[in-house]
Amino acid sequence: MAYDEEQARRSRVVVETPNERREVVHTQSVRDNGGISAGMVGVLVVVAIALITMLVLFWISSQPATDNVAATQPPPTVVQQPAPVQQPPVIIQQPAPATQPAPIVVTPPAGGTTASTVPAESVNMDSTIQTAVDKKLSDDPEISPLGITATVLNGKVMLLGTVKTEEMKTRIERVVKAVKGVKEVDNQISVIAE
Repeated sequence: MAYDEEQARRSRVVVETPNERREVVHTQSVRDNGGISAGMVGVLVVVAIALITMLVLFWISSQPATDNVAATQPPPTVVQQPAPVQQPPVIIQQPAPATQPAPIVVTPPAGGTTASTVPAESVNMDSTIQTAVDKKLSDDPEISPLGITATVLNGKVMLLGTVKTEEMKTRIERVVKAVKGVKEVDNQISVIAE
């Protein structure tokens, strides 16, 4: 039988009482649900509700936790402290070391003679060049704090010290080459980038 079909049984009963005679029609309906009882339908409904509830809970738990926390807790109170005042750096400039002309050492020849192997004219010329180079380096406001050392021997100037850029190294070399009497410049200045 189909789900909607009903099977009806009718029975007639005659009831006699001392006062009256009555006929009672008794109808019994039997419904066939295709093998599914009402209890089974109830269990299916409960299982479906449980499954939907689990899916909703899973969906809620997969959302970012910050949404849940923000929704359940009041926002935190943020107290901002003023940023510490930073003191400006203290720069101490020291004067460039006073450069003295390099000592000129004259060694007599081993034979005990007093004649000098270095002509006096060359020694005098080197000290003049040394003085001029030292003056040029100390007069330049960008070069003087660097403490560059220049040594002159036979018109050749050797430069020692450290600078921050290659351009400064070549600039110092050009300044020294411009001094009258300088024949050659041996630039030993190191470039240390900071």
